[in-house]
Amino acid sequence: MRWQSQIWNKLIIFFLILTLAQTAGSFVYAAETAQLASSPAYFINLDKETISKGYTVSAFAGAIKLSLVPEILSESTGVDVLELNETIDSPWQLERISKVYQFEFRNKAAYDNKKPFNIQISYDQNSDYYKQVFYYDKNYSSWRPLPTIDYPDKSYVRSLIHLPFARLAVFANPEALAQGQASWYKYKGGLFAASPDFPKDSKLRVYNMANNKFVDVVVNDFGPDRKLYPNRVIDLDKVAFKKLAPTGAGTISVRVQPISIAKENNKILGIAESGAKSELLTTAKSAIAMDEQTGEILWQKNATSTLPLASLTKLVAVKVFLDTKPDLKNQVAYSVKDEEYNYKYAEKWESARLKLADGDILTNEDLLYAALVGSANNAVETLVRISGLDRDEFILKMNQAAANWSASSTRFIEPTGLSPENVSSALDYAIITREVYTNPIIQQASTIYKYKFTTINTKKAHTLTNTNKLLQISGLNITGSKTGYLEEAQYCLMVRAKNNSDRQIIAVTMGISDRQNSFDETEQLLKYAFKAANNKKYD
Repeated sequence: MRWQSQIWNKLIIFFLILTLAQTAGSFVYAAETAQLASSPAYFINLDKETISKGYTVSAFAGAIKLSLVPEILSESTGVDVLELNETIDSPWQLERISKVYQFEFRNKAAYDNKKPFNIQISYDQNSDYYKQVFYYDKNYSSWRPLPTIDYPDKSYVRSLIHLPFARLAVFANPEALAQGQASWYKYKGGLFAASPDFPKDSKLRVYNMANNKFVDVVVNDFGPDRKLYPNRVIDLDKVAFKKLAPTGAGTISVRVQPISIAKENNKILGIAESGAKSELLTTAKSAIAMDEQTGEILWQKNATSTLPLASLTKLVAVKVFLDTKPDLKNQVAYSVKDEEYNYKYAEKWESARLKLADGDILTNEDLLYAALVGSANNAVETLVRISGLDRDEFILKMNQAAANWSASSTRFIEPTGLSPENVSSALDYAIITREVYTNPIIQQASTIYKYKFTTINTKKAHTLTNTNKLLQISGLNITGSKTGYLEEAQYCLMVRAKNNSDRQIIAVTMGISDRQNSFDETEQLLKYAFKAANNKKYD
């Protein structure tokens, strides 16, 4: 992050020079500023005399300004500035809050691209999210961010740029709230903060909006919970909070300006190094996002390809078990023979299992939660045994259920997902999910992050943690989830979530090679789908 700190320092120095120059009438603004009449395009010719003094090109009533310091141009050149009104593909992750502008130095050889110049762009939509100027990179067909300082009281941002030609706009990033409330906590006793948006090791400048005092902090913790405190931007360590206000204030209104943002999974606030694109990208072999209510496919990639299903199988097994109308409070004795079925497909150390001894007594409910929260293969086999159905009959009912739901590419040969011959498609599994989640017990069991129980006879405590870590860290309102992994299947994940209008979206990704990417890409798929759904009208 050293380079980001250097850029930040350069920005501060540059903007300070600009401000002093504007106040004192020094070289930057010594020349007459171009104030050009409103029209779709502006042109001005900068001669050598003007270049030697420095110049600010101000277009569209000051909506965009290019501040050129002396000698940044070696020769005279014309400068074109356009406001682009045609349809422009924008990054799907971001919200554009300004018009799109384009500038060009006609004599590009006159510009020394080792010297940055300042661009100021006004935005016409207020946003509490983190704002940046992005330029369009034709080589990558993506929008790439520039180091940016926001001036929300003046509704403009300033950035540095090294290009003689660029298409620019201001975007707000919904991944990072930058203006709202802050509280305090007592933890490390230093200039630290907890953030739900900015990763650990990010450096942030936090302003008290009431008195404009600021403090620079390092993020060293996650929080506060945005679901509980939707307007909470950040929580400050007590020492840092006291730099802005007395602790008796409880909460204050703040504005956050990042100094440097730590990368997370090689991305900065969800944006890859290659920039933000208008279309969703995923490494999944197969993926889908489906509107549960309408069945409409909002996004898909190879959605009908048949692939190994892994532990996504378990949702169907639990649904078949619940269809037998069991009493979940009934006690059952565990048999070590149940898990022997698992070892037909995996070594003992490979198979996710609930650590029980032969004869341990627990409830049906404990087994069900172990199957869905901890993805315990042996718990599934015990459910099959106590279901009252012959094992072959149980598996037959799983296949019949899939067929009845029109999941025609789906086939089960065992109930856990350990066999690579359990197959389905992303489309089929989205359909299966819609049917399975009509059961409220499955809804609850698959979304709880931790489940604790004690074996009845031995009083041994067990704590199960959900295999889907998005339940803890995602800001999505997750209403269903199941993970899966086999070497043949790679990482598979289903996540069901709803937005503020209670519209449920089902996302399924199959065949992702990395566990973290499985979480990240499925979460991004849901966010993309919600945005697509919001842009549609429903009866």
